[in-house]
Amino acid sequence: MSTRQRWLLLLTVLYVLMMSSALLLIYSKHQSRRLFVDLQQLKQQVDALNTEWSQLQLEQGTWSGHARIESKARKELSMIVPRDDDIVYMRLQ
Repeated sequence: MSTRQRWLLLLTVLYVLMMSSALLLIYSKHQSRRLFVDLQQLKQQVDALNTEWSQLQLEQGTWSGHARIESKARKELSMIVPRDDDIVYMRLQ
Protein backbone atom coordinates (compact mmCIF):
# COMPACT_ATOMS: atom_id res chain seq x y z
CA MET A 1 0.00 0.00 0.00
CA SER A 2 1.47 3.31 -1.04
CA THR A 3 1.68 6.42 1.09
CA ARG A 4 -0.91 8.13 -1.07
CA GLN A 5 -3.39 5.28 -0.56
CA ARG A 6 -2.77 5.36 3.20
CA TRP A 7 -3.49 9.09 3.30
CA LEU A 8 -6.63 8.57 1.23
CA LEU A 9 -7.79 5.78 3.55
CA LEU A 10 -7.04 7.91 6.62
CA LEU A 11 -8.92 10.87 5.18
CA THR A 12 -11.87 8.64 4.29
CA VAL A 13 -11.99 7.21 7.81
CA LEU A 14 -11.74 10.70 9.31
CA TYR A 15 -14.51 11.95 7.00
CA VAL A 16 -16.80 9.05 8.00
CA LEU A 17 -16.08 9.69 11.68
CA MET A 18 -16.76 13.42 11.26
CA MET A 19 -20.06 12.78 9.48
CA SER A 20 -21.07 10.22 12.11
CA SER A 21 -20.27 12.73 14.83
CA ALA A 22 -22.34 15.40 13.08
CA LEU A 23 -25.31 13.05 12.69
CA LEU A 24 -25.09 12.03 16.35
CA LEU A 25 -25.00 15.69 17.36
CA ILE A 26 -28.12 16.39 15.30
CA TYR A 27 -29.86 13.38 16.84
CA SER A 28 -28.94 14.37 20.40
CA LYS A 29 -30.14 17.96 19.82
CA HIS A 30 -33.44 16.63 18.49
CA GLN A 31 -33.83 14.34 21.50
CA SER A 32 -32.99 17.21 23.83
CA ARG A 33 -35.65 19.45 22.28
CA ARG A 34 -38.24 16.66 22.34
CA LEU A 35 -37.54 15.96 25.99
CA PHE A 36 -37.75 19.68 26.79
CA VAL A 37 -41.19 19.84 25.16
CA ASP A 38 -42.28 16.79 27.16
CA LEU A 39 -40.98 18.43 30.35
CA GLN A 40 -42.94 21.61 29.64
CA GLN A 41 -46.12 19.62 29.07
CA LEU A 42 -45.60 17.75 32.33
CA LYS A 43 -45.05 21.03 34.17
CA GLN A 44 -48.36 22.29 32.77
CA GLN A 45 -50.05 19.12 33.99
CA VAL A 46 -48.54 19.62 37.44
CA ASP A 47 -49.84 23.19 37.52
CA ALA A 48 -53.32 22.05 36.45
CA LEU A 49 -53.36 19.28 39.06
CA ASN A 50 -52.20 21.68 41.78
CA THR A 51 -54.99 24.07 40.83
CA GLU A 52 -57.53 21.26 40.91
CA TRP A 53 -56.18 20.08 44.29
CA SER A 54 -56.58 23.57 45.75
CA GLN A 55 -60.14 23.78 44.44
CA LEU A 56 -60.96 20.36 45.91
CA GLN A 57 -59.57 21.41 49.28
CA LEU A 58 -61.74 24.53 49.24
CA GLU A 59 -64.75 22.45 48.25
CA GLN A 60 -64.05 19.95 51.03
CA GLY A 61 -63.80 22.80 53.52
CA THR A 62 -67.14 24.12 52.32
CA TRP A 63 -68.90 20.76 52.43
CA SER A 64 -67.54 19.82 55.84
CA GLY A 65 -68.03 23.20 57.51
CA HIS A 66 -69.70 23.19 60.93
CA ALA A 67 -72.51 25.52 59.87
CA ARG A 68 -73.38 23.36 56.85
CA ILE A 69 -73.42 20.15 58.90
CA GLU A 70 -75.60 21.77 61.54
CA SER A 71 -77.99 23.08 58.88
CA LYS A 72 -78.26 19.62 57.27
CA ALA A 73 -78.85 18.02 60.66
CA ARG A 74 -81.67 20.47 61.43
CA LYS A 75 -83.38 20.29 58.03
CA GLU A 76 -82.94 16.69 56.92
CA LEU A 77 -82.74 14.86 60.25
CA SER A 78 -84.90 17.20 62.34
CA MET A 79 -82.19 17.40 64.96
CA ILE A 80 -81.98 20.21 67.48
CA VAL A 81 -79.43 21.42 69.98
CA PRO A 82 -80.51 20.08 73.38
CA ARG A 83 -81.39 22.46 76.20
CA ASP A 84 -79.17 22.52 79.24
CA ASP A 85 -81.85 20.68 81.23
CA ASP A 86 -81.85 17.81 78.71
CA ILE A 87 -78.11 17.14 78.98
CA VAL A 88 -77.09 14.38 81.37
CA TYR A 89 -73.49 14.21 82.53
CA MET A 90 -72.06 10.88 83.59
CA ARG A 91 -68.94 10.39 85.60
CA LEU A 92 -66.72 7.47 84.68
CA GLN A 93 -64.92 5.73 87.50
